[in-house]
Amino acid sequence: MSPLATSPPVSGTGEGAAHDLLPSPKVETARMVGLYVVSVGVALGVIAVLVLAVGHAPGSVFTALYQGSVATPGALGRTLDDTIPVILVALGTLVAVRAGMFNIGQTGQLVFGAVCAAFIALKVHGPGPLVLILALVCGLAGGAVWAGLAALLYAWRRINVVISTLLLTYVATQVLDYLVSSQRFLEEPSSSPIGALPQSAILPANVDLPHPGAYPSFGVSLGIVIALVIFGAFAVLMARSPWGMRLRMVGANPTAARRFGIRVAAVAGGALVISGALAGLAGSIMLTGEVYRITGGFANTFGNDGLLAALVCRDRPGWLLPVSFVFGVIRSGGNYFLSTGVPDYLALVLRGLLVLALVFPPVYLERREWARRLKAARVLVLRGSRAVAEKGSVS
Repeated sequence: MSPLATSPPVSGTGEGAAHDLLPSPKVETARMVGLYVVSVGVALGVIAVLVLAVGHAPGSVFTALYQGSVATPGALGRTLDDTIPVILVALGTLVAVRAGMFNIGQTGQLVFGAVCAAFIALKVHGPGPLVLILALVCGLAGGAVWAGLAALLYAWRRINVVISTLLLTYVATQVLDYLVSSQRFLEEPSSSPIGALPQSAILPANVDLPHPGAYPSFGVSLGIVIALVIFGAFAVLMARSPWGMRLRMVGANPTAARRFGIRVAAVAGGALVISGALAGLAGSIMLTGEVYRITGGFANTFGNDGLLAALVCRDRPGWLLPVSFVFGVIRSGGNYFLSTGVPDYLALVLRGLLVLALVFPPVYLERREWARRLKAARVLVLRGSRAVAEKGSVS
């Protein structure tokens, strides 16, 4: 542990001054909870004003949010289905960020993973469980390959990962649009002379991921089990394994990590590939467990929601499950906004305000933490220079 966090505050010493500036964990937790209460309250207040401005009752909108997400067993099951891809995408984002790789191309990786899974599910014939497993594995591999392109560009030409992953997202969506518009690849055969909506054929029933229960009763895809098992495994690995230690070292100080013999490029690139693999797996689980066919708008902003969930969690993987569930609530409950008569564009605004309310507190506290550390460093420098000057005057 750092001496700044353990040394007692001694008058006239830099360590004591730094200690005085560091709040206790209980204070930090209280601040976080208070900020969440305030930010969510402000968001709900703004939503109420906007709903009133368009001539509707705010109570009906909030009731729809509740009823569409957790009020009934069927709504809760649908919320859990929406939570699955958010968990996987956010977990992959946390892995990459811990290694200092800022992957923002999760949507493209999710889409490409789903495309690979769709090819296997529709083109490969065999026992259903075997084809399903192969589709999930190929979806995971597809996301890994798509993120691996960005890792390769970074290692080869030092192309910024933020830029490359973002631009590869547009490529992936164009590839998907082409594949579902061509009957040579994934487009569903149609006898209509006018033409049908570009989409793939529906997956064979024996390739679907098991989904016990059905609406309006409680039902959730077994993808939730896959997501929870993977989350548990990565939480342990990141906290207690040598690989997790290397991730932290590379993300904190790649120069020092290199001097300790860590292959920085391999660890950072591997973290980016893992991030893409988890996004691709999320896409294949969505395809086989909930959507059952792939279309141009397949991603449906799940990649962005996972990225935002990771931003809320910051460096706290333990928060990932409840935060992802909240995003699932916003998604499934937000779909019920339209039933109240609220305009479509306003429903998107309302969802965006709720997401901003969740993202604001950790970002604000991190900025305060950096300002606090800067102030502590200035105190240390001033007191150190004062001590040197006093010693010089005495001698």
